[in-house]
Amino acid sequence: MVLNRRWLALSAAAVMVCSAALLAQKKDDKKQSDAQRKETLEIVKLTDAASAGQPLTNDFGLAWAHEDFLKATGNKEYVPFTLTFDQAKMPANVALYWRVVAKDAGTSATLTLPAKKDDKDKKPAVSKYAYEDINFIAASGGRLSRAFTAGAGTYDVYVVMKEPTSTQKNAPPPKVSVIKQTVTVPDYWSADLTTSSVIVAAKIEPLNAPLSPNEQAERPYALGAMEIVPALDTRFTTKSELSIFMLIYNPKTDAMNKPDVTVEYNFYAKPAGAPEKFFNKTSPQDLNAKTLPAAFDMSLGHQLQTGQAVPLASFPAGDYRLEIKVTDKLATKTVTRDVNFTVTAG
Repeated sequence: MVLNRRWLALSAAAVMVCSAALLAQKKDDKKQSDAQRKETLEIVKLTDAASAGQPLTNDFGLAWAHEDFLKATGNKEYVPFTLTFDQAKMPANVALYWRVVAKDAGTSATLTLPAKKDDKDKKPAVSKYAYEDINFIAASGGRLSRAFTAGAGTYDVYVVMKEPTSTQKNAPPPKVSVIKQTVTVPDYWSADLTTSSVIVAAKIEPLNAPLSPNEQAERPYALGAMEIVPALDTRFTTKSELSIFMLIYNPKTDAMNKPDVTVEYNFYAKPAGAPEKFFNKTSPQDLNAKTLPAAFDMSLGHQLQTGQAVPLASFPAGDYRLEIKVTDKLATKTVTRDVNFTVTAG
């Protein structure tokens, strides 16, 4: 049976994921206040202690919810990630710091800080970590997303959320959360057919205008002309839909620099205690010279995207596996990706 489906509301043009501003480790162009510099130094010490194995504190219920992987430039990958926290425990403002450390890296490094007015002749210290950044924000909504870039490999990501240290006498210690997450970044820089991670979306919205560098840093799932709000889990009701998006990397191209790729979406039911069974599928999606925009040219960096938004009304409650099969007809190569999800009664 072929499911009813609609195309995701995405630009027909290529999605350019990583701008030059996004690829750099973002540092504010305005000088930090003395208070912010002190907070930064305190947070760096907290992170150093955590990396040395000291117990972690989590006053805000901070948790790593999810990460995704996309191809960047310069042999690096782009890793947007989402954090959750207990909004009821949040102060008005916090500092948010994240440090990405390669598993085989040393422990000595210093966050790059803007120089003070009287330090004109001093160069800022340069981080030896794979990535680090700090924001001073008003966290709301119980979730937020940030990103980093790194080469393929396994990393420990330390995230610190800290309220400002009070200047009042005998004030209680500031609340702080420190978490650690190990992330393995794939390599998208070989010549082999591959894909980004499959992003499961809570919603996908068009962008009316490009984001500023600061906006992009705070909204790392804004990709080209659209913005994805990633789903925090893969449990859905029959009244919702399964929306997914991914990019296809390294397909072979023809003389016009266009690929010839077919994407198939097959759904399998996974009954408890029994082998999975084919359930249904959507019509194959062809991405080639006939279906892509005339201006599409992979030699110009245009990116090949695919996505589905499948209503779940016809899915009985239960567990499922979506198999996404990507076939490069020119190279006669195939890769598959899986999404496991659960449907509950609406």
